[in-house]
Amino acid sequence: MKIDWKVNSIDELPAFANEFLKFVNYPKCIAFRGEMGAGKTTFTRALIEALGVQEFEGSPTFAIIQEYPVSAKGKIYHMDCYRIKSIAEAINIGLEEILDEKSYIFIEWAEKIEALLPNDIIWVYIRNNDDLTRQISFEL
Repeated sequence: MKIDWKVNSIDELPAFANEFLKFVNYPKCIAFRGEMGAGKTTFTRALIEALGVQEFEGSPTFAIIQEYPVSAKGKIYHMDCYRIKSIAEAINIGLEEILDEKSYIFIEWAEKIEALLPNDIIWVYIRNNDDLTRQISFEL
């Protein structure tokens, strides 16, 4: 089943995040694809906040991994693989072990570590539209 949403403004993202999470069983690895500035981090923030995180720390572009403890769901991981240069580098910094965790794992630029990703991952595609809206698509 393919789901396709048009997001008119950033104010709509919390509702979309809550709706998206209804489709996703815990634990789950979710990968985001989209050009720079498409809204991958913004939608990830909405998802993480919908799961109960009060203090979102921003994109982990330089740290690569942000970990959020959430009492009801254990941990949430947010990865930004933009700076990853190779699968070997991803393994060396421990991404493979995190991918084995029973948690929510949100990954931006996941195509850079695609060989390490689990088979049951959900790919979310975010696209900028000419009218300044965003298209969020995923398949279950």
